[in-house]
Amino acid sequence: MTAEATVTITIRSEDSAVGVLPAMWAVLMRDLRGAFRQRQDLLNPLLFFVMVVSLFPLGVSPEPAFLREAGAGILWVAALLSVLLSLDHLFRHDYDDGTLEQLVLQPQPLFLLLLAKTLAHWVVTGLPLVLLTPVLGVMMQLDGNSILVLCLTLLIGTPVLSFIGSIGAALTLGLRSAGVLLSLLIIPLYIPVLIFGTGTVSAATDGAAVSAYMALMGAFLVLALTLAPFASAAALRISLSNS
Repeated sequence: MTAEATVTITIRSEDSAVGVLPAMWAVLMRDLRGAFRQRQDLLNPLLFFVMVVSLFPLGVSPEPAFLREAGAGILWVAALLSVLLSLDHLFRHDYDDGTLEQLVLQPQPLFLLLLAKTLAHWVVTGLPLVLLTPVLGVMMQLDGNSILVLCLTLLIGTPVLSFIGSIGAALTLGLRSAGVLLSLLIIPLYIPVLIFGTGTVSAATDGAAVSAYMALMGAFLVLALTLAPFASAAALRISLSNS
């Protein structure tokens, strides 16, 4: 384990004064600093997102009517695949340098520490996708209201993608061809979020009320925020015990 990892992540068990919130904050800030130091891992999902959305009209049809109809689905699928592309690195670096074992041994609840790690992953992956969406939405010929609703659905939906993906990343940790297996495990669980995310934008485009769709998206976020850290912690313990 590197000296930097030891200093930044280890919250000593004998120091009973360290509470849960300071421990979560330490994990969150460490992961954010690490993400900005490894800029290639930070930029790859964003470049992939922009490339997929930009190339799709060239490969299918550049007609404005078609882009207005399919634009929300294109952006949602591209965002989903971009998040999926980054999931393999969620625990990989900490696993390679031995920091992950130290995280498991901390006196603070593991699921809360993993909650902080997943939030850091969303900040460096999902949030930039949301910020890029208005520009790409204009390119897809979407109107202002549709772009606003699309950004709201991605703002709610991308954390769900990160939380669900953390379960698969923990399960496949240390396995060969983990990326392929991770995709097979996670993509079926992403389908409901994709359906309701694109359905919300379609309803807004047709002038229908979107409050029911947004409520369902919010329910997905609450369920993921509540249950996924527990599942990720259990999966991580299993993976580390088998490694």
